Amino acid sequence: MIFEQELIVIISAAAPISEVRGAIPLAVFLFGFHPAKAFALGVLGNLLPILPLLIFLEHFSDLLMRRSYFFNRLLTWLFEYTRKNHADHFHYWGWAPLALFIFVAIPLPLTGGWSGALAAFIFGIPLWRAFSTISLGVFTAGLIVLALTLLGVYTFT
Repeated sequence: MIFEQELIVIISAAAPISEVRGAIPLAVFLFGFHPAKAFALGVLGNLLPILPLLIFLEHFSDLLMRRSYFFNRLLTWLFEYTRKNHADHFHYWGWAPLALFIFVAIPLPLTGGWSGALAAFIFGIPLWRAFSTISLGVFTAGLIVLALTLLGVYTFT
């Protein structure tokens, strides 16, 4: 298959653990891709599951809450608890998109598009605002990872 390596990079970027943190170095170091190609494939792959994930989380929680008394109580408690204890940190959602952007943009383990989608869902950030904020965060994280990758390339070669 002619695009096998590109597909591997996209799937790696779409995976919840590696995301752009793993896909860009994989593309540059292992496959020898041009940095622009590695960046584009990494960001694209990382963004592919985000919108379906945001939609799925909303519909799945609604389904669970309608069908199960236990999950209705659990999710209602979780949402109320989280929003009550953390809403003042964001001044009633005024800072929520900025906090979400920073959370997604920092390329550390357990931060990224997947975790950002979950956080946006729990904090009740509207779908399109969450998707655009997460997209900007993934783009920024991709730039940071690309810069660190190129620093490694030029330092050790």
